Amino acid sequence: MKNEIIQGIIQAIMLIIMFDREIWFTVILSIGVSGTATFIASMIGLPIGSLMGLRDFWGKKSITNLLNTFMGFPPVIMGLFVFLLLSKNGPLGSLGLLYTPTAMIIAQLLLAIPIIAGTTKAAIESVDPALRETILSLGATEIELWWELIKDSKRSIIAGILVAFGQAISEVGAVMIVGGNIRWHTRVFTTSIVYQTQMGEFGMAIALGFILISVAFILNYTLTYLQSKED
Repeated sequence: MKNEIIQGIIQAIMLIIMFDREIWFTVILSIGVSGTATFIASMIGLPIGSLMGLRDFWGKKSITNLLNTFMGFPPVIMGLFVFLLLSKNGPLGSLGLLYTPTAMIIAQLLLAIPIIAGTTKAAIESVDPALRETILSLGATEIELWWELIKDSKRSIIAGILVAFGQAISEVGAVMIVGGNIRWHTRVFTTSIVYQTQMGEFGMAIALGFILISVAFILNYTLTYLQSKED
């Protein structure tokens, strides 16, 4: 077993150095799917979180509890939901999106929206009330107030977006269900690592694992940097 691990590490290094086509296809697809999902989730989650952070309205507490629940929603359940939605007999089955990168984007998108909305809400609510009063006293409109609060809490909001991206790119259950782990089509970091390990292809699995860890390290370093700047 020890020899297999050593051989796997050596093979992984060679695959990365030689720019193995399958590895880098998987890398590009993974970043593309998760990046697209996170971008769209930001376009949806930022307004939702901002609205909830700026205004008090009937049912806000219940919506907040629901949002917090979905921030920790089991990914495999979300994958099942999207699968039923896109399956042949589902309401969107006619679109033929199941087992495509688009289906994986939808699953990751639904997982990322609550994270971005929740962190945006918390960031805006944490802004000093005196700042709000000052901005309003200067005659700012609600949109101008929103923009100033966004700028003041941008580091926390960016951190939330990075967390959402990290969750998306490291997710396995949902993308396995809706993507099918099809080679050269829907096989991403996590699903490929699972498959390669099961097949005994430790070199490929270790290479992908190393790259995924590198992505996680970059995200964590960025988060730490943002938090230190905020302090």
